[in-house]
Formats: sequence, structure tokens, C-alpha cells
Amino acid sequence: MNPSPRFADVILPLALPGSFTYSLPPALAGAVLPGMRVVVPLGARKLYTAIVCRLHDQAPAEDLRVKAVLEVVDRTPILTQDQLDLWRWMAQYYMCTAGEVMKAALPSGLKMESETLVRRNADFSGEPDERDLTLLDHLSADEAKSIDCLRSECGAAGLLSGLRRLVECGAATVEERLARAYKPRTETRLRPGPALLAAESLPALLRTLGRTPKQLDVLCLYLSEAELTEQTPPSLLATARPVAKRTLAALPGYSEAALTALRRKGLLEAFAADTGRLKFREALPDALRHRLNEDQQRAVTEVEQAWCKHPVCLLHGVTSSGKTEVYIELIRRELAAGRQVLYLVPEIALTTQLTERLGRVFGSAMGVYHSKFPDAERVELWQRQCGDRALPLILGVRSSVFLPFRRLGLVIVDEEHEPSYKQQDPAPRYHARDTAIVLAHRCGARVLLGTATPAVETYHNAHEGGKYGYVRMDKRFGHVELPEIIVEDVKELQRKKLMPTPFSPRLTTEVRRILAEGGQAILFYNRRGYSPVLTCRTCGWTPRCTACDVPLTFHRSMGRMVCHYCGAAYDLPRQCPQCADTELRDVGYGTEKMEAAVHACFADARTARMDLDTTRTRTAYEKIIDDFQRGTTNLLIGTQMVTKGLDFDRVGIVGILNADQALNVPDFRAYERAYQMLSQVAGRAGRRGRRGLVVLQTRQAGLPLIDQVVRGDYEAMYQAQIREREPYRYPPFSRLIAIYVKHRDERTCLTAAQWLADLLRPHFGTALLGPDRPAVGRVQRLFIRKFLLKVNPALPPAGVRRTLTQAADILRADSRCKGAQIYFDVDPMG
Repeated sequence: MNPSPRFADVILPLALPGSFTYSLPPALAGAVLPGMRVVVPLGARKLYTAIVCRLHDQAPAEDLRVKAVLEVVDRTPILTQDQLDLWRWMAQYYMCTAGEVMKAALPSGLKMESETLVRRNADFSGEPDERDLTLLDHLSADEAKSIDCLRSECGAAGLLSGLRRLVECGAATVEERLARAYKPRTETRLRPGPALLAAESLPALLRTLGRTPKQLDVLCLYLSEAELTEQTPPSLLATARPVAKRTLAALPGYSEAALTALRRKGLLEAFAADTGRLKFREALPDALRHRLNEDQQRAVTEVEQAWCKHPVCLLHGVTSSGKTEVYIELIRRELAAGRQVLYLVPEIALTTQLTERLGRVFGSAMGVYHSKFPDAERVELWQRQCGDRALPLILGVRSSVFLPFRRLGLVIVDEEHEPSYKQQDPAPRYHARDTAIVLAHRCGARVLLGTATPAVETYHNAHEGGKYGYVRMDKRFGHVELPEIIVEDVKELQRKKLMPTPFSPRLTTEVRRILAEGGQAILFYNRRGYSPVLTCRTCGWTPRCTACDVPLTFHRSMGRMVCHYCGAAYDLPRQCPQCADTELRDVGYGTEKMEAAVHACFADARTARMDLDTTRTRTAYEKIIDDFQRGTTNLLIGTQMVTKGLDFDRVGIVGILNADQALNVPDFRAYERAYQMLSQVAGRAGRRGRRGLVVLQTRQAGLPLIDQVVRGDYEAMYQAQIREREPYRYPPFSRLIAIYVKHRDERTCLTAAQWLADLLRPHFGTALLGPDRPAVGRVQRLFIRKFLLKVNPALPPAGVRRTLTQAADILRADSRCKGAQIYFDVDPMG
């Protein structure tokens, strides 16, 4: 028999490189497996929940004192080996630490960290500092209090320094306790007690309760709910169905005192049962499900044929071509084969409609996972996926790639072009589409990328790169024509004074006609808030965020100005601080102001607004979408949320209110993104029945991009982008790595950026661009400088990463750059 390993390498949820080695006490050695959580000490007092990534017998260097694992949290691993391998790949590829991947991957309820508790020292007899007497009065020798509790009782001012003085003089003691964030949801249930199980005759036992009629009534209520009768043999009582206490409490004749007496006599026994928080739908009968039409069946066949040559396939289908039905058929086949499916969507808003649609087909076989769910529900879904009752189908957003899958057979990435799949901050700055492809490769699964407007890199991989299979669906379901797109030249209309409102005359007329006919309309405007800028009428002063280099956006519903970068809110100024003028005017439109304009122009419309401000909760998403789907509202104003795959039957017209907005961005992907966004929002029109209409308002009607959107000519857009990118070596002809340097002091930031450039330029030459000041050069009081590295695909990735990390380490170690933040964004999206 092989001896149990003596050491465990663990990943801590901290931005620290590498893993940490702890010894395994003999009592725990046989109980630990890779993928389990263990409690380990770090530093003088701190306790953390770590993930075991490796067990071995290799003792560290002799001069290192190895601390011991304190506790094993799990009975079985909560991570598979494939997940641990994926974590390692992500940390390496996205140039971060495994601890940062762990923090992003696990729900908060699975990451237990110690909290500091303070207790009064009952043996202390000295005199503390007078400044700390009030604080000492709030401490108790019997009950330790957390820092947060003391902060709420005493205030934050001077709290930590006061506690430090009390500890130093011996008046208080400090201890650490592991805080468990997740608690299972339980309910009290009743089962036969030992006295009831030992009864020789149930009728005789009931007769003994004749003098206590209330106890008899409650026991009879229990027997009835447990489906037991007086004739039930005593031998079968042990298998009686437990009854929830709340069920009994709701019945006539129930008495709490009588139940307590029955429990005291041992006739009934109460226990806590885990009820869980997950909710599931019931699938509809087969007869109510959609059947595939000829085009969809052909697509299914071609996708499966493409998988024979390539594990990744791009399904390029026009909007409303029925891609979701193709997905459903492929999911059915995977589930029938006993394999699991991960269905990724870019926005939480999409899961609302898809949950309903997929739930009708797959019912309780499907789970939903995204950040708008309470953390406890995500913990329960994670734990369920670790066991034998794992759900075969998971619908979720980008964080779903971290869930444990044991039989993964298929990953579907819907709307694969969406920038929402890219995590920005904090690290790991991963792309869920690319990570899902790596996950599928490690699990031996296949990948289907679906979209009407593929990312340029994806289309290149499918055609010229030969990496992906390719299937095209170029007809809408039911042979409905693609929407007619009418271009309105806003510049010309304004010159002729024909636009007193934000809506062109044609858009106004068509919206009124559609609403009068009982149809619905969507107005797309990709800027939230009421007005993006407030300015003084006299001197032109504009209020700006004190922590970020951006103007403040006015939110009328809040009555405040908000920074959309750091989230800080400011009161409206009573007067201009420069000239004392009391009149500030709002310039430009946001969705909130656009909603007010809609009320003025379309008085009879039942409007709703869908943006970040109105969809901060899961129920808010669901209500807006459900109301519009049922016709409670008939005019929806929204940001880019309305462009992402939403399916409404009665939308007859879509108005794109400012098509130029996406073009005026300093980004090589601006035209690609604009085409995708405009084409996607146009695709919301006319999805059922007659042909839809799109009115596209622009000030640059002559742009080739506008003509490409009108004609739905993706190939022309792609070829134009390829011709433009190849000479300058932009993706797909290179890989990009953005390098950021941040510091609170602008001079230090500039110096650190220049030193970093001096370290990297000899290795990369002209492929390294920068350091430059980005469009927003200061965020959350940190000044920013940015590099862009175009990595030649021929260069070994490991060597590139090693050069970058070594240069960053040299810079961090220099005292002149103390406090500088340096990080990398691999495959940046903007």
C-alpha cells in the first residue's frame, strides 16, 4: 500500500504568484484530494480557504518552515482535474495569478476567509489611553465582536489605531474566526419518534392520548399527512414520509404546545431538512414543441458533419433564421447520449427569454447560472454539479465556464461576437468564448459558435485559417424577408429644420402607424442617463468627476450627476463655480431623456426603458422583457441590451437613433462593432409574419458601412476590414496585449511607463506602441499610461510572457516606482 502524501500544494484566493505548500497532519492525510477546499493559516493570524491542486512527498527547502493544513472543508472535491488544468491555463495565458482565477471562479459562499474578532481582556487591570475608553466600553469579555460591528457602533474615525493601542496595552485580545458565508436553506420536518416506533399497536397508543385531546388531534394530523392509518403495521412506521412542520401548522386543530408535548414524549421527532433554493420548470409534452424546418434540419446535419473535421464550428445564420431551434436539437442529442451541455449567452437579459424557451423543452434538466442570482443559489448549483445529480444542461453567462462538468459534450456560444464575453476588471481578464473552447478541448467536447455577425477573427478562422468548421443559414424562419432599412440623413434634415425632435419625420410617422395597428416598436440609443454633459450657459464650465478624467452624466430620476467610470454620485451644483451663473443646460441625449422625448412625441405609447439603470436586479430584467412580450408595453427604448438576441413577435419597426455613435471611438474594431450592433438591432424587426422596417438615423449617410448594413453584406464588411488590418498587423494577423501602468502621482506614472518602455523596446521594437495616454487618462484617482503590443504569431507565447513579466517585476522592485500598478490585458477588446 502506498503511503499517504505528506504535503499539499494549494491555491490561495490572493493575487500571489504560484502555489503554496502545506504539510498534511496524519489525521488528514488520507482525507484530502485535489480539488478539495482546506483551511490554512497565512501570516501571523489570517486563515483562508484554499484549493488543493497537488499532493506530493517533496519537502520544501530545509530552511523553510512548513505550516500545516488545519481543516478539510469538503468530503469530495468541488473541482475536477479539468477545471484545475483550465485555471492553470488561464493564469498563464491571461498573465495573472491562479489566486485571481480562483476568486473569479468560485461563488463567494465557497470562499471562506477569516475575520478579525476583538474581545475585552477580563484580566486586564491597567489604565488604557483616555482616547480609547469609549471603544473599550463597547467590548465584551464574553462575546467577541468583528471590526465591522465595532465600526457600526463606534464609527470608523480612529477605530483601527484605537484597537491597536488597546491590544498593545493588554486591554483587548484579537482572534481570527473563519466566516462561513453560505448557509443551506432548511425547514423543520417531523418523523416518528422512538416511542412511536416502539409501540406494539397504533390504536392502543392513540387511546392512551384520550385525556390529552389536543395532542391526539395533532398526532392524528401528522398521521394523515404522512399517509398513515391506525391499521398501519408498526414495522412500517420507520419508513413514513416526513411531514413539514409548516404543513401541520396550517391545518385546523394544530397546537404548538401539543406538538411540543408529543416531541417531549418521544412520539414525534423534529429534524432540519435541506430544502434547497433552486427552482426548476416542468417540460411541456413533445406535441407542443417546435419541429425543425428544412433549413434548420440541413444546418443540424452540416454542423455534425463539420464536427467530424473540426471540433469547433461557426454557425453563421441571419437574424431570426432559427439558430436557437438548431441549438435545441443538438442539445437533445447530447443529453440523449448522456453528456452535458453548456449554453453561453453574452447578457443576463437573454437568459430571461431563453430560460422560458429552453425550460419548455428541457424542464428540470436545465439550470441557470449568472451573477444576478443570489450567491447561495449559485453555491447550490455548483455543489449539485459536483455530485451524482448534476444537471445535464447549464444556461449562463461568461462565469458559467468555471462550473464543474464531468461529462461535457457540447459548448454553445451564442452571439459569439459580443464584447460582453470579455472580462475587463478585475483579473483574470479572460474571454469566455476562447476559454470555453479550451475547456471543451480539455474535456473532449465540441463547440458551436453561433451569430448573425461573426467576429472578424472567428470568420477568418473558419475560412482562411481553416481552424473552424462553417455552416451558413441565410434564410429567416418561415421565409420572412429581412427588414427593409431606410437611411435618414440627420445632418440634412437638421439643415432643413425638419427635426424638431430626436426622431426624423419618417421614423415618427412609421412608429405612430405601427402602434396604431397594435404592433410594437424598439428605439435604440446606446447612452444611458438623462444628459451626458451639463454645461454653464455663460462660461461653458462642465462638472467633472474629481476621481476620473470624465464629465459627469446627469441622471434626472436620481436628481444627481454620476460618473460612469467609478460610480461616484454628486449633487447638482446650485451655481457655476467659475462665473456664479445659476443656469446650467443639459447637452445631448441619454436614454432617460430620450424616454421623455418619446412621451412628448408618442403620447399614447406604453413605454419601457431597458438600460443599466433600470435592470440592476434579476426581477427588473424579467419584468421589462415579460411586459413587452405580453404587450403590456409597446414601445421599448434601450441601449445595446436590446441588440442581443431578444425575440419579440410583434415588433414592426426599429429606430436606430444615432448610428454614428459607435463609429466615433478610437479603436481599430470600431467599424466591425458598429456593423454588428446595427445589424443585430435591425434584426429585432419583423421576426414573425410580415416584413419589418428599420429607420437608421445617421449624419454620415455616405459611409460604406451604412450601405453594408442596409444590404446586410457581412462579406463586404469583412473584406474591407481584412484589407485595412493586414498592413498594420492587427488581429487576425497578430495577437494584441495591452499593458497598463497606473499610479496616483502623474509624474511617477509617466516615469514608470517610460522605464518599462526602455526595458521592452529592445525585445519588441516597433511592435510595441506607446506609452500613450488613453482616451480616459485618469480613473479612480489613478493616472494611466497604456502600451499596445502586437505579437507576431511566429513568436513563442511563453517567451513573450516571460519577457513581459520579468520587465514588470524589475519595475515593481524599483523604489522610485513604488505603488505603481502594472498589469496585462491579453486579447483586449477596446
